[in-house]
Amino acid sequence: MRLHRLDLTAFGPFGGSQSVDFDELSAAGLFLLHGPTGAGKTSVLDAVCYALYGSVPGARQSAQGLTLRSDHAAPGTRTEVTIELTVAGRRLEVTRQPPWERPKKRGRPGTTVEKAQSGLREYDAVAGAWKDLSRSHQEIGEEITQLLGMSREQFCQVVLLPQGDFARFLRADAEARGRLLGRLFDTQRFAEVEKRLAERRRAAEARVREGDTALLADAHRMQQAAGGAMELPEPAPGEPGLAEAVLTAAAVARSSVREQLTIAECGRLAAESAQAAAERALADVRELDRLQRRFAEARERARLLEERAAAHREAQTRMERARKAEAVAPALELREAADAEHRRAAAAEARARALLPEGFADAGAGGLATAARRAAEELGGLESARRGERRLAELLAERTDLHRQEHADEDVLAEAESWLAGWDATRAALQGRVESAQEAATRAEQLAVQREPARRRLTAARLRDQLDRDSGDAQRQTLAAGERALAARTHWLDLKEQRLNGIAAELAATLRDGEPCAVCGGTEHPAPARKVAGHVDREAEDQALAAHQRAEQHRADAERELGRVRENLAAARAEAGDAPTDRLAAEAEELESAYVLARRDASALHPAREELRRAEQEHERRTAAQREAAVRAASRVGHRERLERERAALEEELAQARGSARSVSARAEQLERQAARLTDAADAARAAGESAGRLKAADGRLDEAAFRAGFDTPQAAADALLDDVAHRELQRRLDAWQSEVAAVRAVLAEPDTVAAAQEPAVDLAAAEQEAGRAAERLRRAASAQDEAARRCSELDRLSARAADAVRRLAPLREEYDRVARMAGLTAGTSADNERKMRLEAYVLAARLEQVAAAATVRLQRMSSGRYTLVHSDDRSGRGRSGLGLHVVDAWTGRERDTATLSGGETFFASLALALGLADVVTDEAGGVRLDTLFIDEGFGSLDDQTLDEVLDVLDSLRERDRSVGIVSHVADLRRRIHAQLEIVKGRSGSVVRQRGQ
Repeated sequence: MRLHRLDLTAFGPFGGSQSVDFDELSAAGLFLLHGPTGAGKTSVLDAVCYALYGSVPGARQSAQGLTLRSDHAAPGTRTEVTIELTVAGRRLEVTRQPPWERPKKRGRPGTTVEKAQSGLREYDAVAGAWKDLSRSHQEIGEEITQLLGMSREQFCQVVLLPQGDFARFLRADAEARGRLLGRLFDTQRFAEVEKRLAERRRAAEARVREGDTALLADAHRMQQAAGGAMELPEPAPGEPGLAEAVLTAAAVARSSVREQLTIAECGRLAAESAQAAAERALADVRELDRLQRRFAEARERARLLEERAAAHREAQTRMERARKAEAVAPALELREAADAEHRRAAAAEARARALLPEGFADAGAGGLATAARRAAEELGGLESARRGERRLAELLAERTDLHRQEHADEDVLAEAESWLAGWDATRAALQGRVESAQEAATRAEQLAVQREPARRRLTAARLRDQLDRDSGDAQRQTLAAGERALAARTHWLDLKEQRLNGIAAELAATLRDGEPCAVCGGTEHPAPARKVAGHVDREAEDQALAAHQRAEQHRADAERELGRVRENLAAARAEAGDAPTDRLAAEAEELESAYVLARRDASALHPAREELRRAEQEHERRTAAQREAAVRAASRVGHRERLERERAALEEELAQARGSARSVSARAEQLERQAARLTDAADAARAAGESAGRLKAADGRLDEAAFRAGFDTPQAAADALLDDVAHRELQRRLDAWQSEVAAVRAVLAEPDTVAAAQEPAVDLAAAEQEAGRAAERLRRAASAQDEAARRCSELDRLSARAADAVRRLAPLREEYDRVARMAGLTAGTSADNERKMRLEAYVLAARLEQVAAAATVRLQRMSSGRYTLVHSDDRSGRGRSGLGLHVVDAWTGRERDTATLSGGETFFASLALALGLADVVTDEAGGVRLDTLFIDEGFGSLDDQTLDEVLDVLDSLRERDRSVGIVSHVADLRRRIHAQLEIVKGRSGSVVRQRGQ
């Protein structure tokens, strides 16, 4: 990597634009970067780092880059850093612009923050032009990091060798060295390996512990299943030997429980035998008790049968008479049916004769039928008269309708004649209203055209008068602001001149004995200037400058406001002219009033037209109605005459047909009722005669049937009959008696029952109690056997699950042992790791050994072959070994710690270490060549001879085509190094002065 050019704008202490030509400085190999304290030497290195990586080293990067902006920069100047370099054979240009807070545009008050911007370009040698590659912060950062092969931290340690960092590295302990080397060589991956192994060890341990916990839980379940016949293993979850202990204890428990199961089975068999004997004895006692009770019950039933024998014989007699009466039952039923039929026929005849006139009360069935035929014949002759009566009703309805129509037409004619009499006057009035509204609408359109220009002129005139007043106010404010700005500028210049007159006293206040003067460079200060009364310092001058700038801003704002008012005033005058506002207002008001009146009159045009149209439609409707009413009146005259002639003829015919009735229909209804009643009476008389004959025949048959059955009278036979319910009940009683007699005789004839009755009474309760006790003993024995079998089954299941768990845990435990051994080895806690070195420390120790070897080459030249840096694996105190660094003194032959070096020795040792580290990191980064280095170390601690040797070493870097920039305050280096980059600070910011060979 070789730097060519660096451009700065408003960065750090540099208020303006500065440029550094590294090609010119690198031509001499060594160049010096010097300047007073606070001028910005470190800011140049910060700019290089910021251009490449987008951030500056250490704590100087804050507030998202807003603090990188120079306080000396003008408000409108944006901060920008551009660097041109060659890396990996490619010439690149990187431009960075941090976020900045700028004034808002278009004169608006306040500020706004613009985002950071970046750009990457590459020079195309063939085309002879630059081409853009990217404007993404992330893409540019990744591209630079990949090309350089190092991170920002590595770059700051390798290319920008910082003040005092390597001196502290020499004196630091192993932990501090480890942190620095870890950042430089990116050994985080080895730390991640340690962390990953530790995590795997914890995860494997958790899995093993989880499996052991589940296994121990199964052991607890087996102990519960064994009923106290098992002892839990002593090892805790995670400890070795737990699985074997659980399996052994489970085997012992299974053997004990199986022995208990065998004992329980023997007890159950004995209880079953005893229970079977007790059940047999109980069955014999129950059978003897049953037979004794059966014999006693049979004797009691025989006694009860003897008591009910008389009632049984009476029931048998009653059943025999009922069977004889069943032969007379059909004749009885026939006689009852005939009697009921005769009573119904007689009642119907009586009802029918009650409805007939008195002349038919004694008539027979034939006479009644003849009278009914005569009434029907007369009814048939009235049908024609009934049709005439209906037609007469229709004629009366038509005549009534004609009278109603005639009255309605007379009303229509009268109303139409009254309305049509005033039609001409109404039409003339409506046409006049329409014409007046049309004239008003035309007048409103003409006034609307004139009204809008008048309103615009009135508005412009009022604005003209207002702006005329505002113009005078703005002019007075502009003059006052100019006077204030001039006074502020004069005050600021006066204070600035006073401060410049007393600047010597201000510079003298910063002098220290033994330190060079910033003006002359002398270290002695015999007569420093003193501040006089009323001395103006930097703060007072800055306050005056700020007041002057604010006054100038107010003046510019007032001038802009005056110009705006004048422009608006000219536009208003062009619109309104010179006419007075009062006159324009009066004209506009007059036009508005006339316009409003015309619009109001014109609004009546549409209603007037609608009303005229409705009046014309009403005229047409009434004229048509008048004609139609006259036509209907003429047609009604002939129709009324025809109706009157037909009505007279029908009334004469109907008077003859209805006789004494009020109408033909009433006469027909009378005849219909009379014919129906005569017919019903004739039918009822015939039915009553027929039913009387059937009743007499039924009486004869009943008497004959009762005699044959052995009854004296038909009534006696009827009394002997039984209904179905009574017959079934009597038969059931007789059958039950016979069944009971047979059952009692059978029981009293059984040999077993008779023999049991001769035995003494048995004690059934005692036998049942003994059988119950035997059954209870059997249940307890069976429960004990089931419990023992359940324990055996549960122990077998849990033992099988525990065995499966042990088989599954075996690979996990093996993995845990292997991972734990590797994690302990990489963490330095294993007994196999003799030096107790962590993996990352081991890698860093190898890198430190390389750095010490590379640094020794330059350290021997700087120390005239006296000192050699060596890596040490010794442990320091109780800490871990691996990152020790010692120096071998060739004069004494002894090896000692680097912390024992003097100040000058520490400087060139740290410088050699820094250069050696740069070589190792370069090789680590893939061999990227670093052609430009910066060393920011304390050269003032060296004597002349050592300084010459150090410079010779640095000068030898040119043999590898490198350029080295030294950042120092040492005055002697200005004589020794001709290529210089001087940073000069001033009131308006620092500037860069460059001197080549």
